[in-house]
Amino acid sequence: MSREPSKAEWIRGVLAEHEAGLLRYALRLTGSPQAAQDVVQETFLRLCQAERREVDGHAGPWLFRVCRQRVLDLHRKEQRMPTVETSTVNGYASLAAGPDQQCQTTDEARAALAALASLSSDQQEVVRLKFNDGLTYRDISDVTGHTVTNVGVLLHTAIKKIRESLNVTGASETKDAVRES
Repeated sequence: MSREPSKAEWIRGVLAEHEAGLLRYALRLTGSPQAAQDVVQETFLRLCQAERREVDGHAGPWLFRVCRQRVLDLHRKEQRMPTVETSTVNGYASLAAGPDQQCQTTDEARAALAALASLSSDQQEVVRLKFNDGLTYRDISDVTGHTVTNVGVLLHTAIKKIRESLNVTGASETKDAVRES
């Protein structure tokens, strides 16, 4: 029989699994590496204070929701909530190098970032939570407070705008073009 990990072991495991993603998320929301680190530290302090049974099984969405709330509290305190511009994203070094940052120097990546930056802040947030952080619609709904349906609409609209911006055709449009030729 395997023993259940202690709370400290469990927290270390959750930290190892989610810290990099939370740092990227907080950096996008705050625009400041120092503020992002502070917010993520506060988030993990909340995890340490929480009852394990309330968080276990959905630690990722719980952490993102707490992190988002800490950022909103920070912005309320500062009386401003800046939007993330492509130049801001490009101006900060990575906290955890990932494939997205390795591709960022290419023209296609710059165009994709510009297309993403042209979206509303709500659309940017749901796209990043879905594709960068791998959250489900339900998890994104829990993090952002939008309904699951609204999350779907925001993602659909955002992807459509990105495709239009990048002149990318959808699968059905490609099939139609092949039939016509």
